[in-house]
Amino acid sequence: MRYAIRHLTRFDYAEPVGFARCNLRLKPIHWSGQELHDYSLTILPGGDTAPARAEAGLANVVRLVVTEAVRSLTIESSCTITVDRPVPMPRSDDPTLAQVAAEARASRDAGPASPASYLFPSPLIPLDRDIAAWCAQELDPGRGALEAAIALACRIQNEFAFDPTATLVDTPPREAFLKRGGVCQDFAQIMISGLRAAGLPAAYASGYLRTLPPPGQPRLVGADATHAWVLLWCGHARGWVGVDPTNGIWMASDHVIIAIGRDYTDIAPIDGIVLGSGAQDMTVSVDVEPLDQPA
Repeated sequence: MRYAIRHLTRFDYAEPVGFARCNLRLKPIHWSGQELHDYSLTILPGGDTAPARAEAGLANVVRLVVTEAVRSLTIESSCTITVDRPVPMPRSDDPTLAQVAAEARASRDAGPASPASYLFPSPLIPLDRDIAAWCAQELDPGRGALEAAIALACRIQNEFAFDPTATLVDTPPREAFLKRGGVCQDFAQIMISGLRAAGLPAAYASGYLRTLPPPGQPRLVGADATHAWVLLWCGHARGWVGVDPTNGIWMASDHVIIAIGRDYTDIAPIDGIVLGSGAQDMTVSVDVEPLDQPA
């Protein structure tokens, strides 16, 4: 599936902002199953941009510096990308969770996609005794890795309510777990916490998910949003496999990966510092348009 994606973020400030220094992680990374054809970044009224190194995880980072006073700042990221990723299917020869954990511990790979980088707690995803015990019910060490991954994702989707009012961006996994509600970020963090507690390498994936309008209704431009899901390393033979606990599905051709990290702190689309006084209002519009089918 080929997509045209437009991600528009606008900041409005109550008082002029004299300086801003931001990290932008908006350009899709190179990852198996997706090919980026073109990309553009537009910033109004302007600013200085330069490539920057990702401090952790896998991300294309652009450093934005604004030194002239502004009352608003608009950041528009646009790209065309093809995603051709088959739906993973559990097989009888899949490694067990115990084998995956052993392979990850033995890995000597120091690269950003190394399973060793995603075995341990991270700033936003600590280990939690209750989450670990709840997830362990699907994570028998002798179970096939892919079978266990989709079973846990489906259990989260079935037992947790999608409720945007239940949590905030900095809500810890334990709070969302106790409420049995939240959004995609919360469900991904809960699953990752449980997988890591079982000794398994689990990463936080951020990007876009194609959404379908109700039957007979037109697709609403700008009504999509960023999405979060989980990558589980399933041994050297199967590699990283994506599962989406919000929807209880595999990562396939409807998912576009922008960045991968230990948690949201590694891959936030926009973060940084702003020097000024007064309130700030942010609006976000995302449009994921399929190009290979009739409008």
